[in-house]
Amino acid sequence: MTFHSMWAELLPVGRSSASGGYRRFAWTGADADCRDWFRAQAEARGLTYEVDRNGNQWAWLGDPAEGDAVVTGSHLDSVPDGGAFDGPLGVVSSFAALDELRARHVKFTRPVAIVNFGDEEGARFGLACVGSRLAAGQLTVEQAHRLTDADGITLPQAMERAGYDPDTIGPDPERLSRIGAFVELHVEQGRALDLSGDRVGIASAIWPHGRWRFDFRGEANHAGTTRLVDRRDPMLSYAETVLAARREAQLAGAVATFGKISVEPNGVNAIPSLVRGWLDSRAADQATLDTVVTGVEKAAREYAEAHGVELDVVRESFTPVVEFEHALRDELARILGRDKHAGLTVPVLGTGAGHDAGILSGTVPTAMLFVRNPTGVSHSPAEYAAEDDCVAGVTALADVLEGLACR
Repeated sequence: MTFHSMWAELLPVGRSSASGGYRRFAWTGADADCRDWFRAQAEARGLTYEVDRNGNQWAWLGDPAEGDAVVTGSHLDSVPDGGAFDGPLGVVSSFAALDELRARHVKFTRPVAIVNFGDEEGARFGLACVGSRLAAGQLTVEQAHRLTDADGITLPQAMERAGYDPDTIGPDPERLSRIGAFVELHVEQGRALDLSGDRVGIASAIWPHGRWRFDFRGEANHAGTTRLVDRRDPMLSYAETVLAARREAQLAGAVATFGKISVEPNGVNAIPSLVRGWLDSRAADQATLDTVVTGVEKAAREYAEAHGVELDVVRESFTPVVEFEHALRDELARILGRDKHAGLTVPVLGTGAGHDAGILSGTVPTAMLFVRNPTGVSHSPAEYAAEDDCVAGVTALADVLEGLACR
């Protein structure tokens, strides 16, 4: 199958007719359809298909037991009403790159694999990169068992309902030890390539980032009969904290976003008793990130005290700065700059978005390729990459795989 036919086949899966965005959440029907698609692609190419103990899917060319494998891939799940490219572009491009290498009649000297990591976005259970975190031992079994969705369904329950055995989840060092290099292709989540005029780029690092939950607890009361001076309204403290997050991020040259909120009792004519908001913050370095989050929390506590509201702040996840291995990064630049690519500039750029490649970087050598996004929009139905740029990404990935696995 061509890149275009694979893309067209996957495009309708999990797409909302109302928003035009995608709702491919972990261990749901849409996720199962994506997994079926991945398996079909693997089997159509005669690849050895397997699912690991954490629900990640693998398609192998060659014997994985030989080790020093070159692995590529990404994820197929989405954020709520996300775009079509974040994750799937990397998986579809991986199969297309393998097809191109076979058309070139190259001889592989190392095993090659394509992977679909489960629950990368964390849309259902609130923690990103669950599949890769479990495999790398960055998420314990106990922590994983405590993850729940909005309906109170735990991760193990969701896995079991989808036909997987949750009792097997946990670190997978033996499998990861087979990997000599992991290269993830991803649509750029920003406009750096568009501004530079380049179709493909190489990642230098992932900014440190995390998610913090702010619980503002006040007193539920009648919205029509309670005097303003008698209220303990947590919504006021929350609203002021949202503005504080923007202010602190702007001053520090970072980003901070309250993008998710839960309100109790959530009535139009009721003063809330609880407002729970989730802060996502990212910065180019750890010191800057600490400054932003500390500033937001300090402001939130001042607002809460002023309104007679209690506040709890919990860090739910955190990923330190990830510097991709320089030797592998430089090898990608060498491969993409040689022979027929002479004269092609391949910029190296950082990103504020987290990826499975970042999780694996502490265990195996990892690198990333970015494909140009002309609008810079991501996590939205407006996310986009032109067909010519997608094809250029496939060619670049094929060149990289050939350079790494056929020498």
